[in-house]
Amino acid sequence: MQENNKKQILLVGNPNVGKSTVFNALSNKKQKTGNYAGVTVSSHAGNYSYKNEDVEIVDLPGSYSIYPSSEDEAIFSKFLIDGQKDYSGVVYILEALSIKRGLLLFQQIQDLGIPMILVLNQIDQAERRGIHIDVEKLSQALNIKVIQTNAKEQIGIEAIKEAVFTNDFVTSEKPSFEIPAEHKNLLDTNSENEYHSWVNFTLGKSSESKNIVPKRLQVKETVRRYQHVDKILADVITKKAQFKELLTEKLDKVLVHKFWGYVVFLFILLLIFQCVYFLAEYPMNWIDEAFAWLSEFTGEHLPEGPVNSLVSQGIVPGLGGIIIFAPQIGILLYFLYLLEDSGYMARVVFLMDRILRPFGLNGKSIVPLVSGTACAIPAVISTRNIENLKERLLTILVTPFMTCSARLPVYSIIIGLIISDATIFGIQYKALVLLGMYLLGFFVALLSAAILKNFIKEDGKTYLVMDLPTYKKPLFGYDFKLVLGKVWDFITGAGKIIFIVSIIIWVLSYFGPKQNPNEIVATDVHLDHSYLAKMGKAIEPAIAPLGYDWKMGVGILTSFVAREVFVGTMSTLYSLDDDAPEGKVIDKMRHDIKPNGEKVFSFATGVSVLLFYAFAMQCVSTLAVVYRETKSWKWTGFQVAMMTGLAYFVSLIAYQILK
Repeated sequence: MQENNKKQILLVGNPNVGKSTVFNALSNKKQKTGNYAGVTVSSHAGNYSYKNEDVEIVDLPGSYSIYPSSEDEAIFSKFLIDGQKDYSGVVYILEALSIKRGLLLFQQIQDLGIPMILVLNQIDQAERRGIHIDVEKLSQALNIKVIQTNAKEQIGIEAIKEAVFTNDFVTSEKPSFEIPAEHKNLLDTNSENEYHSWVNFTLGKSSESKNIVPKRLQVKETVRRYQHVDKILADVITKKAQFKELLTEKLDKVLVHKFWGYVVFLFILLLIFQCVYFLAEYPMNWIDEAFAWLSEFTGEHLPEGPVNSLVSQGIVPGLGGIIIFAPQIGILLYFLYLLEDSGYMARVVFLMDRILRPFGLNGKSIVPLVSGTACAIPAVISTRNIENLKERLLTILVTPFMTCSARLPVYSIIIGLIISDATIFGIQYKALVLLGMYLLGFFVALLSAAILKNFIKEDGKTYLVMDLPTYKKPLFGYDFKLVLGKVWDFITGAGKIIFIVSIIIWVLSYFGPKQNPNEIVATDVHLDHSYLAKMGKAIEPAIAPLGYDWKMGVGILTSFVAREVFVGTMSTLYSLDDDAPEGKVIDKMRHDIKPNGEKVFSFATGVSVLLFYAFAMQCVSTLAVVYRETKSWKWTGFQVAMMTGLAYFVSLIAYQILK
């Protein structure tokens, strides 16, 4: 066991049993929980102090067996088995509604000789379905302490802390699985634990296991373990002969219907996007007015000169241009979190399996695809729960097509420029266009997968096997706090980049080539005569066919750091432009004209920009994660070239047709 003063415990269990919720309750963290498998795809650590004892909790990815079939399960097995000397014990989370399935992994860990405490979560859900669990008999049959919890309501959390404090971890002396006699003589006799030696043998890690088929032995073990579990549960679980059909069953007749399920899902998305515009309008106006006042205030009270210009016309407008979209991002994330929390997102995974199969993906791919609407980085990481390597690589390559929150500011400002405020049946045209952009990203991701699957060779076929959880009341307050944290992360993360970019843009726009021989450089020049304009106009021939002027070219270049930087860059540029009309940034952009009298942001140009950002791979952080997950510069480079080339080509065609 561990030798340091801090006690370390592991949170272990199947996917979607409430591990992350227990983790959050114990450590007071805000790790995202979801009502479907694959939310936790790497270990998370947190701490709490109880009765002057410091405890570190490690939340491992959910797994159904100690035999890994995907990368997240491999992380789980390595931490659990190889790191056995580093932790004090395992807190095993068992969901009452899936007790039989959960006891398979429980018994495997128990037979490894690992000290455990058993937590039976959401027993109230089982009672509602007419299932009664005799906790005392379960405790006796498994020879372990059982703690009942309802993690979402914080019930039983103190009992877990007390059990950890009093070291109620139990190590089983009698194994529940009898190793087949024909294989016993092939096991490592030097191993302290016979079952540990068996696991290595069935994984092919033993020199004696070269001629065996590991999967066959693992299946034999699983069958025998379930036979043992059935005997235990026969005395522990009783079911009522009849009970009223629950809300879950009633709703699923519609929500997972092969036709109405998709109709409802699209309707829900449309309502969300309507709220993104309708509910965010007031806070966005307040933020816009606040930064306009701050820009005016700093311009009036700071001493005249470069510092005044840098702050009032560079940094403040740049930050304001991106922070103004925080309400829209917050509203979108909040609704997505509520859908996950309620159990509905698991139905979306189930529904999408039918659609994704012909494109070389499976239902599990929808988890990263849906996660990609928040951010592509955790979405790419979440592909670790996809067992098939081909399907995982395909999902990684196409996930960045999904509309992430970083694209939302770009979409919002461009849609605001080219789409009217009119409505149809009470739904804004802007909401319909925004929904269209999200659907476009999804369908292009599918089309790309359909093409790429022909070039990625991998044997084997996978099937989606999952339990649909019961519908649960979302934790509205908790999800709201979680969203506030995510929005703050967006503001601080994007704000740091915008701050640096605003300074660089200001420097390049404040200075220009010398106007007379006595000058080193010209200062406080007109924007069109600055170094920035000189650089922008150098790339203008390449972007002019897309309908962009040099300012948009600069915005596109800076947004390769992060997509949302485009909006901050445009805000800074239009604040520095003395010829731009007075008013809000969006008004300046709306009324800006080219030398030939055409609008800079015409309908054709706006559509071109939307399509460019829908397809372009403009996020350095996502590229880094793709390389880390694929460990291949070839596929990372291919992804950049594919997405950027597609973005340029489609934008070019769209502008040339619409202009």
